[in-house]
Amino acid sequence: MDYIRLLSESFDYTKEALWGRWVRWLLLLVSVIIFPLIYGYGVRIMSGVKPAPELEDWVGLFVDGIKLIIITVVYAIPIWVLALIPLAAYFIPVSATTTPATGSGSLFSPEVAIIVALVVFIIFVVAAIAVGILATFAMVRFSRTGRMGEAFRVGTLLAHIGRIGWLDVFIALLIVGIVLAIVEFVLLLVPFIGWLFLILLTPAFIIFTYRYIALIYESAPAPA
Repeated sequence: MDYIRLLSESFDYTKEALWGRWVRWLLLLVSVIIFPLIYGYGVRIMSGVKPAPELEDWVGLFVDGIKLIIITVVYAIPIWVLALIPLAAYFIPVSATTTPATGSGSLFSPEVAIIVALVVFIIFVVAAIAVGILATFAMVRFSRTGRMGEAFRVGTLLAHIGRIGWLDVFIALLIVGIVLAIVEFVLLLVPFIGWLFLILLTPAFIIFTYRYIALIYESAPAPA
């Protein structure tokens, strides 16, 4: 996968979408506040429209934004469940090992507890990455088809990701995350007005990210 091309094409797309188009920029800033609208605009970007679409059919944008939020929440549920496991493991040993004869005790020795915690953490990280990649492709597939059901065809999504390569997709998403984090950090270093620059450039970051995700999706033909 040509990561430089992904970044370059996403930058050009974003520049064409916003440079000199101050009304669109202002409307996008408003959409960030009414956040389902910006998600809906993201749906249009991920649909593959070139150049960037106008902000039209506000009701449609809002509805698509709500649908996209529902998709992301559903995919986040397994991660929330995994996040609760360590908390449950903390309380279960107390009730399970407290008896009149022995009193309170620990289900695991400190050494075993550390190993168990490490294993749970590794499983959580791997699962979060896998679900995150799956959710990303689900969002684009919904955007391309217009049907929410397509976002939950897990087998189809797995086949598509497999065609591109899990490692390639992970690296691509990691790169864009690092690039955006660096840019935002640099902006915050600007004395007094760095935070203002960050707010004003939010539409650019959003367009860039959604276009970048769409390009990753297009790296291999999507299964029917």
